[in-house]
Amino acid sequence: MESKPMIVLDASFVVAYFNDGDIHHAAAAAAWPELVDGRWGPVLLPEYIFLEVVTVLASRRGLEKAAAGGTQLLESAQFEFVDCSPYFQASFEAFRLQRSTKMSLADASVLAIAKARGADHVATFDDDFRNVTGISVIPA
Repeated sequence: MESKPMIVLDASFVVAYFNDGDIHHAAAAAAWPELVDGRWGPVLLPEYIFLEVVTVLASRRGLEKAAAGGTQLLESAQFEFVDCSPYFQASFEAFRLQRSTKMSLADASVLAIAKARGADHVATFDDDFRNVTGISVIPA
């Protein structure tokens, strides 16, 4: 029996979606409807990624845009907010042991959550995720 796909959001993808001045905005906006419609299965939004998204949006687009984007994410029935505390040790281990990537701790949390929850996709524009065995990146 084939397992159902699942996807984890990375900040680069979410920031690009909410920031129309981002170089990847068009690609994120094109992929967003398929994400929300469940093409890649349930959508996981890690706490650390949420923190990164609203911080970057506030810096680049202002507090109002950051608050609106954050509210939309938290109120979306399609996204499951994932508390990162249970994944902290695994996130730090993934961060500490990386050799062929230069991921932040937040990015390492994406990998730890993907592994623990059986997610096989990451929505990102960060090329480091392309070097991770068992993870498919969208948009391609």
